[in-house]
Amino acid sequence: MNLTTLEVLPEGLLNRSAQQLHEVLDGPTLIHLRGSTTAPLFVSVLLHGNETTGWEALRQLLLSYHHQELPRSLSLFIGNVAAAAEDVRHLPGQPDYNRIWSTGDTAEQQMMQSVIEQMRERGVFASIDLHNNTGRNPHYGCINRLEPAFLQLAKLFSHTVVFFTQPAEVQSMAFSNFCPAITVECGRPGEVNGITHALNFLQHCLKLSEIPTQPVTAEEIALFHTVATVKVPDTIEISFGTATGDLCLINELDQLNFQEIPAGTPFGRVCSDHLNHLEVWSESGQDVGDNFFTIQGGRLQTSKPVMPSMLTKDIEIIRQDCLCYLMERLEHT
Repeated sequence: MNLTTLEVLPEGLLNRSAQQLHEVLDGPTLIHLRGSTTAPLFVSVLLHGNETTGWEALRQLLLSYHHQELPRSLSLFIGNVAAAAEDVRHLPGQPDYNRIWSTGDTAEQQMMQSVIEQMRERGVFASIDLHNNTGRNPHYGCINRLEPAFLQLAKLFSHTVVFFTQPAEVQSMAFSNFCPAITVECGRPGEVNGITHALNFLQHCLKLSEIPTQPVTAEEIALFHTVATVKVPDTIEISFGTATGDLCLINELDQLNFQEIPAGTPFGRVCSDHLNHLEVWSESGQDVGDNFFTIQGGRLQTSKPVMPSMLTKDIEIIRQDCLCYLMERLEHT
């Protein structure tokens, strides 16, 4: 697993879709492009191979500057091109490319540490990691530190901001140690408004002379805190809308995303005796499933008010990542 580092765009790169990038790139690639302001903006795309909005926005951005200098240097990391070729999150046997940014001994972890070291040395201005999700969600920004610069950067993308500390192995967490960093969620892949929103955000960030450091008020953003991650055990068979398998989830489940739902909201039905508890992992690594869900009369329902995010009907994504995250509104001044 080798990282390719370049100082120019490879010939034909901007003519390729995400699925075609493997025709030009051998694998994960870091490209440093010079702009009129030295401190670079770092942008990562395709950490998940089937989340293509970031690449589409980025190539439109670069095409728009084809005959002129970038207003700020840009360091571009193109992640899992092999998975992108297959239009999947990651290939069998591969790690999740957004869960390997902590120190470790694997080749992939060492590769990401090389990216981090290069960007530290270059005095990175800010970091943006572009993503999609599979369920119905608004566009929103995620931060790992409740500091003014992070909140200001997130505010530039969306009124909706999510603060989280788990999983701790993500790209934004690693970069938050030395620069303002944000993960942006741009809706589902291929949606034109998501590409346009990401493009406009990148254009704005490239032209920033500095990131404001004054506090963000409660009126300027809606701030939420991810308090837990909901997992379905691998041994449990999942279905949607049919009374088959062990857990039959409701068809309209992803409509609950970013809704402040009351206790007693149904998520589905338990159709066998194999499931008597849903795993809900807190930030401290404790299973607190009984605090959030209850099974009554075969119905799986919430046991306290909560707000889900990233609920998805894609069973493969549920297996690879999670069913959803649970959030609470976070008061701030």
